[in-house]
Amino acid sequence: MKKVAIMQPYFLPYIGYFQLINAVDEFIVYDNIQFSKKGWFHRNRFLQNGSDEYFTLPLKKDSDYLNVDQRFLSDLWPSEREKTLRKFKENYRKAPFFESVFPLIEDIYNFQDENLFVFILNSLKALCGKLDIQTPFVISSVLDIDHTLKGQSKVIALCKSVRATHYVNPIGGLELYNRSEFESNGLDLSFIKSRPIEYPQFSNNFVPWLSVLDLLMFNSTDQIKLWFGEFDVIRN
Repeated sequence: MKKVAIMQPYFLPYIGYFQLINAVDEFIVYDNIQFSKKGWFHRNRFLQNGSDEYFTLPLKKDSDYLNVDQRFLSDLWPSEREKTLRKFKENYRKAPFFESVFPLIEDIYNFQDENLFVFILNSLKALCGKLDIQTPFVISSVLDIDHTLKGQSKVIALCKSVRATHYVNPIGGLELYNRSEFESNGLDLSFIKSRPIEYPQFSNNFVPWLSVLDLLMFNSTDQIKLWFGEFDVIRN
């Protein structure tokens, strides 16, 4: 059996993203997929004064119809990068794992490539290294399929191109896919639903589902690895 997941590239995503990567044998990440301002490509949430706040990667103005690998960080990126790192430092400097985690975040932010996809992919690989996730990444555009396909048809084509036998998707895709279509193409289909995870965030009320940044600041790598299995498998 070869389990495969396929996802958009998200920046410093929440724990569910890493649960998914860890749960499969190969992780396909889309580079030739349309960027969306409302998605999680270039933004996420962190803890600021006891509540959630967004942080973003500033992008050059361009067409809303470009793919993520055609988007670039803004010319203002150097100054915005420093502002964001200062915010992280101000809000997490008293967190128990700040000293070991902040240098990793600095390395991610100081990566010298302004292509959005390349920048995000580097961050995902760096975080997987920190979390001891060994799953190999595959970039979608290098696979020999008809890349004009959309939705379920494209997912099935990508799975078949890497000889997958089992496709795993986050629970949010439950209504998007038809089990019989996957089975007729020799593919099993399942979904993972992250269980609620809670940990101390200073003395504040817990704010759930923040960026992996928050998770790393308050928890050891060993503890986080224990949470990789905290999900339920759903079969529609």
